[in-house]
Amino acid sequence: MSTNGIDIEEVREVFDLYDFWDGRDGLIDAEKVGDLLRCCGYYPTESFVKKVGGTQKAGEKQFSFEEFIPIVKAIEKEKDTGTIQDFMEAFKSFDREGMGFISLGEMRHMLTVMGIFDFITYSNFT
Repeated sequence: MSTNGIDIEEVREVFDLYDFWDGRDGLIDAEKVGDLLRCCGYYPTESFVKKVGGTQKAGEKQFSFEEFIPIVKAIEKEKDTGTIQDFMEAFKSFDREGMGFISLGEMRHMLTVMGIFDFITYSNFT
């Protein structure tokens, strides 16, 4: 079933997986909104996730599937998302040798400047 380019069945399947991991209560934690959208093939910015009610801490808020669908519809309309090609182009500017890699230090600096590194632990980079 598709609504305005959204594959509702696919979104439901991903939602159900997250619900399964979170206790099978028909709700997903608002902390997982960004991850769930990424699993559905979208590229939300942190500001978009915050705007639609995503949180940084688990347990602050939850969404039912019916509450999540408007978020999916909102990201479909969102103009401030990147494509894989956009991200690849951005990373090329840090890939000094053209080998398809950037250093850990450059990645950490870039994410810190963008305000993202605060949400990611150092262990994610080692």
